[in-house]
Amino acid sequence: MDELNLDVLPVSVTGPGSQPLEQDGSRLEFIPLPKEMDSYRRPDIPEPEAVQHLLGARAATDWIRDALQRYRVGDEPLMANISALDADNRELVNQILGEGEVSLKYEGRVHARMQESVLAGLWRTFYLDAHGAITHDLIEVADVPLLARRPLREGRTDLDALTQVRPPAEVMNAMPLLSELQEHLAAWRRGSEPHVVNLTLLPLSEADIAFLDEVLGGGPVRTLSRGYGDCQVRSTAWRNLWWVRYHNSMGTLILNTLEVVDVPQVACAAREDLDDSRRRLDELLEPYWRELE
Repeated sequence: MDELNLDVLPVSVTGPGSQPLEQDGSRLEFIPLPKEMDSYRRPDIPEPEAVQHLLGARAATDWIRDALQRYRVGDEPLMANISALDADNRELVNQILGEGEVSLKYEGRVHARMQESVLAGLWRTFYLDAHGAITHDLIEVADVPLLARRPLREGRTDLDALTQVRPPAEVMNAMPLLSELQEHLAAWRRGSEPHVVNLTLLPLSEADIAFLDEVLGGGPVRTLSRGYGDCQVRSTAWRNLWWVRYHNSMGTLILNTLEVVDVPQVACAAREDLDDSRRRLDELLEPYWRELE
């Protein structure tokens, strides 16, 4: 049987690297937006008799099924390292998981890209070296990947600086918003209800928005959730403060919010989504692997 490392990984990402999968050092690029609502499509995978020898991929799917049964929303992510799989086994895992609607980039103390599978709550995570080559190839079972919560430790906490800035003369309404954000960031604790500032409904000029963007800065996480249009979620430089923008299928901005929360809900799989993923994976794998007994 192929050797497979399916140990639960610590938060630290140190350790030996694996074979790079992307020789050109390419980085995650968001694919063009769909024009219609996405819906679940069963992955197109080979016939069982064609892959009977790929026992490493079968072990990986067995781990995924067990992890989906054990995981509950709010738990720490369950993670498996499949870097030791050869190309054929990894390709079968990729075919089984497919590609879902949510993509993430992380560019902070480490660099990584993450892609949700067609099963909500089941993610592929690739840690990258300085040249963009893959060093760790992981599967995560979680409402949101581990790295999406790292801004809790990396973001700025000097909240007084939010209101000590001097706005340009043309900025009219941004400073009261910064004071509101400062107050809620200071009071926020893990488990608190999100505080959402709906910029779409406020009398903000282009100068106000540009000033807010400059002051809040950019954090390490960028998320794209594709569906009917798209939702772009970006961590700011400030811990627990996110900028969320919703566009319709024509690319028009329809909702623009700032959220004080650990991770915006739009980027997370819900309990119902994970329950559905458990059922769909069982339906997918039961006839597929039964022929290999």
